[in-house]
Amino acid sequence: MISVIIPVYNCEKSIEKTFISIKNQTWKGDFEIIVVNDGATDGSKNVIESYRRKNPDQDIILINQENGGVSKARNTAMKIAKGDYIALLDSDDEWLPEKIERQMEFLENKDFNIDFLGTRRINHQLLYPYKVDENNLSEITFRRLMLRNETQPSTVIFKRKVLQNSGLFDADQRYAEDLNYWLRISENNKMYILNEELLFAGSGKRSFGISGLSANLEAMEKGFQKNLKEMLLQNRIRCTEYALYVVFYKLKYVIRINRNAYLKLKGR
Repeated sequence: MISVIIPVYNCEKSIEKTFISIKNQTWKGDFEIIVVNDGATDGSKNVIESYRRKNPDQDIILINQENGGVSKARNTAMKIAKGDYIALLDSDDEWLPEKIERQMEFLENKDFNIDFLGTRRINHQLLYPYKVDENNLSEITFRRLMLRNETQPSTVIFKRKVLQNSGLFDADQRYAEDLNYWLRISENNKMYILNEELLFAGSGKRSFGISGLSANLEAMEKGFQKNLKEMLLQNRIRCTEYALYVVFYKLKYVIRINRNAYLKLKGR
């Protein structure tokens, strides 16, 4: 069984499409869908309850809690998840029908020995330092993650062993929390990206500077710097590397700010 983890905050217009994308999966196994309503202030809860009543064939568990951020919401769900695999899915994203089937072909193949597998999202290309091999896979390593995170959470599915050897998300981190978790996972697990477009993310909006948590570029930058400090304290990078990464991340932040301003002027 696959446990699908969905944190919810003010998504009344998109959550039904998210559920339907799970229902339309070509994979023939069982899903449990754990939805954590993180203190939504719109009609999300009512929409979810209505959908659940109309679709009793889908195993949907709804948990309501006070707003604590996406990491706490995911952790709440992962603590009760029963599946052999954990799949992450955000409430404004949609899986393409063949997504899980394609990923499970690799995850269940012992020749690959993969613990964590992401995919590309629609209209997204894998950039340096990621390289695609003969199996159409690109390995995720600690060093590659430190340069670029190409793994959007809703593309990810991983084995239960990851929870056991890497724990949960940092409950107090709201920005760059996915990278923080991936960095910890990379220490003890084999991670890859399947070079196929299998996710429609954010209703087609670009990934930074428009909506949701990623719209707050300054807070995202603070999250990246927090991750760097943790890697230094855990002795996964040295002091000289830390200094270089700080400068590198600051430059990336400046580029993002300028690029975001340019795209907004172009109406994008």
